Amino acid sequence: MRKCFRQMLSFFLSLMLCIGVGVIGHSAAEDGIPMAKLTVDPVVRVQLSRLNLTDRLDVTTTAPYGLRFGSEDAELYLESGSKLTFILRNDSIYLYMQGLSLRMGSRVEMHRYAGEEPDTKTGFRRTGFEPLYLGDLTLSVRDGKLFPVLSIHTEDYLLGVVPYEMSDSFPLEALKAQTIAARTYVLRKANPSREYDVVDTTNDQVFRGYTPGYANAEQAIAETRGVCGFYRDRLAQCYYSASNGGQTELVQTVWATDEDFSYYASVQDPYDVENPASTVRSLKINKNYEDGENAPYALRKLLAQLLATPLKSLGYDPAPESILVHTVSDLAVAEPAAEGSLLMKQLQLSVQISGRTRTEATPAPTVSSTPAAQATPVAVLTESPMPTPAAPTPTPKPVYGEFERIEETYVLTAPIFPAAEAAFGMNISGNFDNEIWSVVEDEKSYTVEARRYGHGVGMSQRGAETMAAQYEKRFDEILSFYYPGMELKRFHMGEQTAAAAPEVLSATAGPAPTVTPRPTLMPVSQPAGEGQWYASVTEIDDDSSLNLRSRPDLGGEILMRLYKNQRLLVLERCPEEGWVHVKTDSAEGYVMESYLTDE
Repeated sequence: MRKCFRQMLSFFLSLMLCIGVGVIGHSAAEDGIPMAKLTVDPVVRVQLSRLNLTDRLDVTTTAPYGLRFGSEDAELYLESGSKLTFILRNDSIYLYMQGLSLRMGSRVEMHRYAGEEPDTKTGFRRTGFEPLYLGDLTLSVRDGKLFPVLSIHTEDYLLGVVPYEMSDSFPLEALKAQTIAARTYVLRKANPSREYDVVDTTNDQVFRGYTPGYANAEQAIAETRGVCGFYRDRLAQCYYSASNGGQTELVQTVWATDEDFSYYASVQDPYDVENPASTVRSLKINKNYEDGENAPYALRKLLAQLLATPLKSLGYDPAPESILVHTVSDLAVAEPAAEGSLLMKQLQLSVQISGRTRTEATPAPTVSSTPAAQATPVAVLTESPMPTPAAPTPTPKPVYGEFERIEETYVLTAPIFPAAEAAFGMNISGNFDNEIWSVVEDEKSYTVEARRYGHGVGMSQRGAETMAAQYEKRFDEILSFYYPGMELKRFHMGEQTAAAAPEVLSATAGPAPTVTPRPTLMPVSQPAGEGQWYASVTEIDDDSSLNLRSRPDLGGEILMRLYKNQRLLVLERCPEEGWVHVKTDSAEGYVMESYLTDE
């Protein structure tokens, strides 16, 4: 009887592997992850906003495609290697290929057919760009622009997500945890009633298409195929961020919600703090400043805001450059956002300072070069000379008094968000006022530190890296730490099999459209003056850009976007730490110096 049972069990497991319930090298029986009772559509729709399309898209196919437009009966067959250009004209999409021009209406669908080599990855790419989009494309018109949506199998979608959300150099177990979180996130977002499920940016998850060479990410995806997180038999919501700063955040403290997120917990995360790559911004402030030295401009900027009224009442100039700091004491953070939270709301300190007066200089009277009027005899017919224009008067500089020490010790409290954060230039998260501030004190100074890159909810990617690399944690242990109430189950994902093209369609010869040019870099011909230097934009991705702003802070208006390798003339470093004043022959503004490399 037992022998018969073992034979039946062996046959059942073999059958399950044959029909694809397991993953490559891993079955549900081997890794202990049960099958989900639910079924799922493995195809997700991604709005390709990163392409920044306006009125043109150039495409090269690596598989046969059918082009459908107008009525259901209209289809154009494209052979593998076809090159085509879509151009928007008067709210209609036109196709240009190999001398052919065709008006296709306001919606076009590129449907992939099976290629000659079924095991290879096929799809389409933007002409002149490497990433491959492994699926079907729908082009429509929205707000006067081309609106692209990619339909792609979830496992192929992850090939364009995991290597960009987490470096391929991370340990395999961390990449597996990232894969499961990303898979769970996108499948939960699927919504047939909408035009698309997710966008390809950090508003959802970064997706850049498939580029070969990320072997670790591909292995992580293959070995966790179909595995997702569940809570009470429903797909969980797997939020994650780059770094939580040392404590995980609860969903409801970041976003207003009535949903039950009991599978999250707010816990301290030593793994994130331990990772040297976790983002930290800091400002060192001495306890005492001797004659001839002063505190950082960032501190004086904050003091100018906090002490504006008392300085004015004493007749002193309430500006950072008119504040001389002598001592700083009792520097600390206070008022946690909630019980047990490391997120603090206040910065406290005591200071002794000197102030000085400022007097606006009176402009010198303008002296006309025209001679005083003289009586001219009527009989004189000679023409009077034209008066010589007066030279422009330079704007007078203010006159400052000597620094005078103020006897009072000021005991101050400043809100960290936004006052101290803006003054110190320690904003990390951009869209969130949630950095975890702390103060490290030694004998001579204080160091103010800010941590947390992102919303801090769920998995920390840097924490996961440390758990896998330093503590040899498995992917399920990593996920259990960050989502303690979540359980893992596996969907049967199946394959996205492309149908064979109808034989009655004849192949269309490939076109040769003009490749969309990459942005032209601006010239810089002005010689560098004293204290000026040349630098290039280097610390961004090849397909990204750097904002040139109207003033040296993140709230400044974006004047234009600078592309990689753009050469700049740096005019000066700004008092606002981390910012420089730059120009080209045709633009001038401010950028963060950390994205530049000096020549």
